[in-house]
Amino acid sequence: MDGNTKRDRELTFGEKAVGLAFNPGQNEEVFILKTAYAKVIDRLDDMRKKSESPEVKRLCSVAITEAQSAQMWAVKAVTWSD
Repeated sequence: MDGNTKRDRELTFGEKAVGLAFNPGQNEEVFILKTAYAKVIDRLDDMRKKSESPEVKRLCSVAITEAQSAQMWAVKAVTWSD
């Protein structure tokens, strides 16, 4: 893909969590970073859904939140201009 999401399928939880569809500058590096973080978040979400442990569920939720924060900072770094 060229920095755009395909519209022929629903976004995954991770893709929604990172705002993959939002890239007004059509920046390829933003798309690559968001896609990578989305995959991590999707794995954590799958783990959270499969676990019976309240602590594992909580830890996955914290990790998802932290991954979203890291993704936002990474996008800021890529789009920063002095």
